[in-house]
Amino acid sequence: QVQLVESGGGLVQAGGSLRLSCAASRSIFSVNAMGWFRQAPGKQRELVASISTGGSTNYSDSVKGRFTISRDRAKNMVYLQMNSLKPEDTAAYYCNVASLKIATMRDYWGQGTQVTVSS
Repeated sequence: QVQLVESGGGLVQAGGSLRLSCAASRSIFSVNAMGWFRQAPGKQRELVASISTGGSTNYSDSVKGRFTISRDRAKNMVYLQMNSLKPEDTAAYYCNVASLKIATMRDYWGQGTQVTVSS
């Protein structure tokens, strides 16, 4: 089993920054693209950033230019640097394999970390 633990969330003013961290109990980066998902109340979980096994990154249109995903294979860590935060970024953030289908099937979601952006 893989355990994923997210941290780094908190309350921040609009325009501020946060750095989220995700720790995995073992390395899965060699065989899986990793991603950050977010889920706001009443909305479905969505992928906002991903990084492939080769290091290529992708972002949703809503966060492109503001968020940066990175990883440290040696430490089994994935990060999300969040800049220029907006109130609409408010959500619980989760890390997992970048495929929502696969993540859901494996069902090893962590508790997530809450990001709240005030106006």
